[in-house]
Amino acid sequence: MLFGIIGTVLLREQLLTTSAVGAVVVGFALQDTLGNLFAGLAIQIEKPFRVGHWISVAGRDGEVQEITWRATKLRTKDGEFLIVPNAIVSKETVLNYSEPTVANAITVDVGASYLSPPNDVKAAVIAAVENAPLAIRAPQPKVLVAGFGDSAINYKVYFWVDDYGKEREARDQVRTNIWYEFRRRNLEIPWPIQIQYERDEEPIRTTRHIAAAADYLGRVDLFKTLSAEARGVLSSLASEQLFAAGEAIVRQGAAGDSMFVILSGQARVVLEPAGQEVAVIPAGGFFGEMSMLTGDKRTATVKAIGDTNVLEIAARDFRELAVANPSLLDHVSTVVATRRTGLEDAKAAAAAGVPPEAKQNFLARMRRFLTLS
Repeated sequence: MLFGIIGTVLLREQLLTTSAVGAVVVGFALQDTLGNLFAGLAIQIEKPFRVGHWISVAGRDGEVQEITWRATKLRTKDGEFLIVPNAIVSKETVLNYSEPTVANAITVDVGASYLSPPNDVKAAVIAAVENAPLAIRAPQPKVLVAGFGDSAINYKVYFWVDDYGKEREARDQVRTNIWYEFRRRNLEIPWPIQIQYERDEEPIRTTRHIAAAADYLGRVDLFKTLSAEARGVLSSLASEQLFAAGEAIVRQGAAGDSMFVILSGQARVVLEPAGQEVAVIPAGGFFGEMSMLTGDKRTATVKAIGDTNVLEIAARDFRELAVANPSLLDHVSTVVATRRTGLEDAKAAAAAGVPPEAKQNFLARMRRFLTLS
């Protein structure tokens, strides 16, 4: 009898011990699952992010595709499908790019020569950002001097986008525009200086470029009556500028005192604010003559289609030409008056029935602006 009681007690102790060990094993086995479950519930309740938000977690960026009880599923910018267990999400710092606002600050670094005044560089960079379609206008972009490097003054560019998923494309647009804007303004992004080297510097605009531009001027209605020598002088005084695809060469309503002749590429004429395209200007065409001749504000926005090289002729240079060629103004007034009538007809917002400006009045305006009267 005694042995039976002892045996029963020992059996119960073994069962209790086995149950305890089993419970510990099951507990460890369910630890991750339960951790993910509770973390998933916390995410659903607190909502630190939602489907469609761009977030950064565990050092990876991605757009939230799905939130389940076990994991958060992300689509990265490279198209990869990333599954992050909710337990990890709950332990990591999560950066939400989509809240509280969709505007996200993007930075780009660029260096410029020590010979270039910082304010000139900043103005060029701001212009480049404003020409990037993905960069939003508010908040306004800003450029700060980040430091003085071994071969350049380093600048940090801040601008904003409203779709973080296109952050890479936005950086590309801004960097591309900076290169073109710097080239047009003769600002240099210095080569890294590590060893001494020598190279023969060629001018950006050689005598060959000047002669080719003078030949183009001979095809432009405004300058057909000029001698080859006069066109050569005008070409040497003018400046060549390169614009990237989609860049605005001039903007409607902006002040200006120059005109442009397209040497290569083509440009699109757009009326704001509707964005109505009214013309495409091919190589050999010209625009902006009203601003050069009368100082009027730009009457339309003109954007480059593909990389477009233009010859910019300033009012001061045209004035010298007009002094040497008195009959030029009469010829120019006839050509421009005809072109202006066509543009006014194309503007849907223009007042109906307003007659075009008389040639004599227009000629008088040109003389006053160019101080030839």
